[in-house]
Amino acid sequence: MSENVGLSTPRGSGTSGYVQKNRSLLKPRDRAAPYPKEWDQAKHRPRQPDQEILEHEAKREIEVKVFELRDKLEEEGVDEDEIDDRCDALRKKLEAERQAGKGAGPNARNLKSHQVHDLAKAKMEESERLRKALGISQDYEEGSHWRKQEERLRESLAKRGEEEEEELRREKEKKRRESEKEYDDESD
Repeated sequence: MSENVGLSTPRGSGTSGYVQKNRSLLKPRDRAAPYPKEWDQAKHRPRQPDQEILEHEAKREIEVKVFELRDKLEEEGVDEDEIDDRCDALRKKLEAERQAGKGAGPNARNLKSHQVHDLAKAKMEESERLRKALGISQDYEEGSHWRKQEERLRESLAKRGEEEEEELRREKEKKRRESEKEYDDESD
């Protein structure tokens, strides 16, 4: 047997030596609700992209393009000063395009799974386009329709209860008047 479990040998014990777990002492789990009690906890909060990381990625892409140009020019045998001038011009041009917002939104189809912040930004932009296309207001809250419906139901039940109380009060008043009228008729 392994790890001192069960018998050292099943010989002469009348058993096969197969060891089973004793499940008779299992404690029941707490009966917690499978869903959060607070509605705010259950709300979906999309991942917010880190702007510093997005900025770093954009600058990195610019530097990669500049490095590719430098490598290409060095292979062609261009003078070092001219390479520096062309690389600086390309860097300034790409930086100006980035500042102007050209190609600002990342294309989610071309992103890799490790580009988490770019994916989050693309998802937020997609959600915003969808919200605008469907005409959903910015201050919309999930479940607000059901909350309004429940409030209307409570109001109608409260109104119905008040009407029933008023009706019962009228009936009692009517019976009291009839009994007073009968009492007055008997005393005459």
